[in-house]
Amino acid sequence: MTARAFFVPLVTVAIAHAACTPSRDTQVVRVEIDERASFAGGHAFGDTGPYEKIVGRLHIEVDPDHPANDRVSDLALAPTNERGRVEVWTDFFLLKPVDAGRGNGRLLYDVANRGNKVALGTFNGGGGNDPGTLADAGDGFLMEEGYSILWSGWSGDVAAGNDRVQIGVPVARNGDGSPIVGRIYAELESTVYGLYIANVLEPGSDAAMRRYRSLPFDWGSSLPYPSVEMDNGSATLVKRPRRDAEGVEVPRDEWSFGRLENGAVVPDPTWVHVEEGFEPGWLYDLVYEGKDPRVTGLGLAATRDAISFFRYASDEEGPRANPLAGTVEFAYGYGGSQSGRFLHHFVYEGFNADLGGRIVFDAIMPHVAGAGKGIFNHRFGQTTRHGSHHEEGLYPSDFFPFNSVQQRDPVTGASGSMLDRARASGHVPRVFFTQTSTEYWSRAASLLHTDVEGKVDADVDPSVRIYMIAGTAHNSMTGGAYQSPVNRTTTRPAMRALLVALDRWAADGVEPPASRYPRIDDGTLVDLAAFRERWPGIPGAAAPEGHYRPLRLDPGPRWYTEGIADHVPPKIGPPFETLVPTVDADGNEVAGIRLPHVAVPLATWTGWNLRNASWGVGGMLTRWMGSYLAFPRTQAEGSRLADPRRSVEERYRTHDEYVAQVERVCRELVAGGYLLERDAAALIREAAALAW
Repeated sequence: MTARAFFVPLVTVAIAHAACTPSRDTQVVRVEIDERASFAGGHAFGDTGPYEKIVGRLHIEVDPDHPANDRVSDLALAPTNERGRVEVWTDFFLLKPVDAGRGNGRLLYDVANRGNKVALGTFNGGGGNDPGTLADAGDGFLMEEGYSILWSGWSGDVAAGNDRVQIGVPVARNGDGSPIVGRIYAELESTVYGLYIANVLEPGSDAAMRRYRSLPFDWGSSLPYPSVEMDNGSATLVKRPRRDAEGVEVPRDEWSFGRLENGAVVPDPTWVHVEEGFEPGWLYDLVYEGKDPRVTGLGLAATRDAISFFRYASDEEGPRANPLAGTVEFAYGYGGSQSGRFLHHFVYEGFNADLGGRIVFDAIMPHVAGAGKGIFNHRFGQTTRHGSHHEEGLYPSDFFPFNSVQQRDPVTGASGSMLDRARASGHVPRVFFTQTSTEYWSRAASLLHTDVEGKVDADVDPSVRIYMIAGTAHNSMTGGAYQSPVNRTTTRPAMRALLVALDRWAADGVEPPASRYPRIDDGTLVDLAAFRERWPGIPGAAAPEGHYRPLRLDPGPRWYTEGIADHVPPKIGPPFETLVPTVDADGNEVAGIRLPHVAVPLATWTGWNLRNASWGVGGMLTRWMGSYLAFPRTQAEGSRLADPRRSVEERYRTHDEYVAQVERVCRELVAGGYLLERDAAALIREAAALAW
C-alpha cells in the first residue's frame, strides 16, 4: 500500500504564518477564475472523493527593487506601472479535492512542457491539455493519493492553442525607450521538422529523403524572434553535415527570409527559404538581427510567486481569493524533459525562496532532464532549445556546474555547485533526479555525478538522490527501427514509487530508497570504447559510434551575470566528458532500477537508437528514442540468425517459470521502495497474460 497522509488544517500553523508574514505575502495581486467545474463527472477517487477543476489567470506585479528578483535578467529594462512594478500574468489550471480535508495537504506542481500538461500521463497514464474526463485521470493514482495538481505558464515563447498554459511577460527596452536590437543565433535542421511541416515539402520528393525548401527559426509550439530586416544582407547562413565539420556559407542570393506556400515564396521574417532545398539532416547556422527581447527570466519569478500564492496566501474572498487557502502543507515540483531542466535551473538560480523568505518547493523531481538546465533567464532566450548528439549543440543548455557538491572545471578554472544559491538562502529542497537510459546517451546525465573529465565519481549532496530506470527511453517507450510489439517499458511504475518516497522524505523525514545509477568505481559507467567492446554482436544492431558530449560554450562575459550574449554564435571550447551505462551479455544495462522487462528479459532494451541513413546523416543518435531487440524464441532460431544471446526457451523452461521470476523481481523492488504493491501486482498479471 502507498503511504497516504490525510491533511487536517492546523489553526496554530495558520496563526504562525499570519504572525510572521505580511498580508501581501506574494506578488500576486489579482486572481481571475474563468471556469470552476466538477472533474471526471464527480467520480470519487478512493478515500479522497471527487475532484474539481479551476481554470483562470494570476496577475502578478514584480518589484524590480526586491533582492529576491535580482537574478531576473533585463528586469531593470522592463516597463513598470504607476506603482513601479513590472506586470506579468500567467494562466493556471488546478485540480483539487472538492473536500480539501480529505486530500493529503500536498500541492504537486507540474511544470508545463512547452505549455503542455504532463504529470497525469507520467503518474496516472491519463493526460490531455484540458483534462476533465475520467479517461483523462488514467487510473487516478494522484487523485487517490490526495494531491492538488497545478499547472501555470512560465515560458514566454509558447504559442497559443491546444489549451496550452501561457504567460504574458513584457518586452525589455533601452533606457531611452528605444527597441533593443541584437544578434540572434538559430539552428535549422530539416529532419527535426518532418513531423510538423507538410506544406513545405517539394512536390515529388521521396518520402524517405524529404528535401525541405523552407524551415522556421524555431519549433515545439514556440514563437521565434523575427528578423528585423527582410533583406538578408546582414545575416549569414552556414551549413555543415555535422557539428565538427567545416561550415560552408550559403550565398545570400540563394536564400531569403520566407516560406514556400502553394508553390510560391511568401516573405516571412521567421522562416528561411533555400532555393535548392535544405540538405537532409544537415545543420544550418543562421545569425540574424532581431529585436524586442522578452524578459524570459520572469517565468522563474512567476513560478515562484504562483507556488507561494497557492501555498501561503490566506484570502478566501476578494481579488486574491486562494482556492487552496489553508490546505497546503507541502509543495513539490515535477517536470519532465524541458520542464525538468527548468526545475534544475529554478533551484540553481536561487528562486526556491519567496519574497517573505519562505521555502517554495519542499522537494522537486526533475525527470529525464539529464544534467541540463536551460536558456530560461537570458536575452533573446529560446527556451525550447537543448543540445543533443547531433542537433543544437551550440545552445548553452548544459553548462557548469553540474554536481550537487562543489566541483571545479580544470579547463576554465570555474568552481561551484548547482545548489550554491539555495544553500546560501537556506532553502535547499529534497531532489530526486530521475533518468532513463536515453539521458546518458543524449543528455549528458553522467555529469550529474562525475567530474567534468569523466574520470571519477563525484559525491552527491545529502539532499539529492539519483535514479536511472534501466532499459527505458526518454519518451518512456521504445521506438525507431526496433519498435516493441507491446509497450512494456514505461517508467511509470518506478516513478510512482519514487513520488511516494519523495513525499515521505520531505514530509516525514523517512530516508528514501538508495540512489541507483551507474558508477565509475564499480565498472557500470564506462566510456564509449568500453561500451562497444561489451556490446553483443546482435544481428542488424550496430553499437553507437558516438554520444552527446556538451561543448564548453562561451557566449561572452555578460552571459552568466546579465544573461546577454556578446558572442553570437558562442565560441566553442573542448567538450565535457560524458560516460554511458555498461551492459550485460544480452545488451541490457546492469545498473539502475531494473524493472522486470530488464531483470527478467525477453529482449534487449536500450535508451539509444541510430538515425537511418535516409535521414541524411547516418550513425547519429536520435534524440529521444530507444531500441527493442527481441531474443530468438528458440535455440534453433538463434543459431540460424547467428544471435549470440540465449533464446527464450533456453532461459525459461516454462511460462510459469518466467512468471515466477517476474514475481521475485517485483517483490525485491517493493522491498527496496522502488515499486508499489499495486504496480507489482499489475506487472505480475501482465507477465501471466503474456502470450507464450
